[in-house]
Amino acid sequence: MSIVNTLSLESNRKIKINFDGGDLSSDAALLLIKEFVSKLGIDKLFSQSFKTNDSALFRYHTDKENLFQMIYMIIAGYFEDDSSDELTNDPVFKAVLNKDTLITTDHFKIL
Repeated sequence: MSIVNTLSLESNRKIKINFDGGDLSSDAALLLIKEFVSKLGIDKLFSQSFKTNDSALFRYHTDKENLFQMIYMIIAGYFEDDSSDELTNDPVFKAVLNKDTLITTDHFKIL
């Protein structure tokens, strides 16, 4: 029987899953969902086709980033946008969204 120490995701080779401890999160299943979304090409489809009619001159985050954060938060059971304040430094959410920190309610634009 072989033991898997470290796994890499195809959607982002920088993400390594290991079982050595370190930063913890209860939302690790989002990594597999991110892999599934990437395999289906949903992330590329949203990049090409998702736009809002917001006339803001300056944005901290793109429409796609807002949408994906909301989708992943809902999948993980966070139904309120103010949950992002608590998740802002969650290692799994940061990896899935490929960000240093999450969009907080200060900057969140409700779709």
